[in-house]
Amino acid sequence: MSEIQQTPVSELVETTGHTSGAEWLARYSSSLMGVFGTPQRVLVRGAGCLVWDADGKEYLDLLGGIAVNALGHANPFVTSVISSQLATLGHVSNFFTSPTQIALAEKLLALAHAPAGSKVFFANSGTEAIEAAFKLARRNATGPNGAPRTKIIALEGAFHGRTMGALALTAKEAYRAPFEPLPGGVVHIPFGDVAALEAAIDESVAAVFLEPIQGEAGVRPLPAGYLKAARAATSKAGALLILDEVQTGIGRTGKWFASEDAGIVPDAITLAKGLGGGFPIGALITFGEQTSSLLTAGQHGSTFGGNPVATAAALATLHALESQRVLENVAKVGEYLRTGLADVDGVTEVRGEGLLIGFDLDADVAPAVVAAGLDAGFIVNSPGPYTIRLAPPLVLTTEQAGTFLAALPALLQTAKDAQ
Repeated sequence: MSEIQQTPVSELVETTGHTSGAEWLARYSSSLMGVFGTPQRVLVRGAGCLVWDADGKEYLDLLGGIAVNALGHANPFVTSVISSQLATLGHVSNFFTSPTQIALAEKLLALAHAPAGSKVFFANSGTEAIEAAFKLARRNATGPNGAPRTKIIALEGAFHGRTMGALALTAKEAYRAPFEPLPGGVVHIPFGDVAALEAAIDESVAAVFLEPIQGEAGVRPLPAGYLKAARAATSKAGALLILDEVQTGIGRTGKWFASEDAGIVPDAITLAKGLGGGFPIGALITFGEQTSSLLTAGQHGSTFGGNPVATAAALATLHALESQRVLENVAKVGEYLRTGLADVDGVTEVRGEGLLIGFDLDADVAPAVVAAGLDAGFIVNSPGPYTIRLAPPLVLTTEQAGTFLAALPALLQTAKDAQ
């Protein structure tokens, strides 16, 4: 048994050696669906905030698997917990439960300061957590006079995922159009407009879905007071307020939840990305007994959701974030990065909180900046032609952040010269 546990992955597939990145990409194109386009690099190894590709080049990862690798790559503690749990009990189906599943649910409820009667449902990804929340909203089906609740409100610019229910909530037409008709009843209203929000919410609305910070739209935080207004309007109409914290939750903004300073109690929160520290897991937290009882036995499920390994990985991630005071680092390094970015010529606006940062450029060269960054050893993302997004591991140091700030002026110039 010990020999099997210690077998390196390189005995199953060559991750180091003489196969070049170009050779791997040729094999990729002939074997995998092209839904992601051509990968930018073939990555074979990671440690902390650094990764290496098949050609041996080193990169500072400032994207973190899109806000997933909260503790960086190959965190020794999380790795050891996952290995130990997998060697003990890997999967049991949801006819049974496990101590790690129960302990993680209790921990999330405690972190969310959820009231009595609150519950957790575990999935495997953010879009699955949103699908569960979508079905929760459908169960809020009738108003106080028995009239049907037929509408769900989301915002222009919203991204909630790519499965069918989540896609119906997602605003971008290019994502939606190839798969219509989508689940009906979703209405998209202007971003950040409290008057439009209040006008849209009446007793025909089952739920309102909000991201505290819209990540895919270029890291756009909701205006101050918007969540409080949304809570007041949904409570008055009997609609659910569902917060999508898939990208912003689990310390990304320097707090456990980006919404926690809004002074409200939502009806549900969705989580994923950083929750497992790189291991796939999603969660739906429902607040209070009434909301938590909307989905009953047999109305939803997941074969792998809440499995012992995923929940152990999440428990390990939360423990490390707490015990190593990582959220303090997020606040410190995030402030350092945002201040430094604001001083760079060619940067016109800096947005975000903690280590979820978007900055706009004075020219539509963001994709070229991504390419120049890769050549220089930095991984960043461009959600739009003028915008760069950073979502690095939460353990990023000021020294590492400083290397990017020092390199950025040259990256911008290289991108403009390439036009």
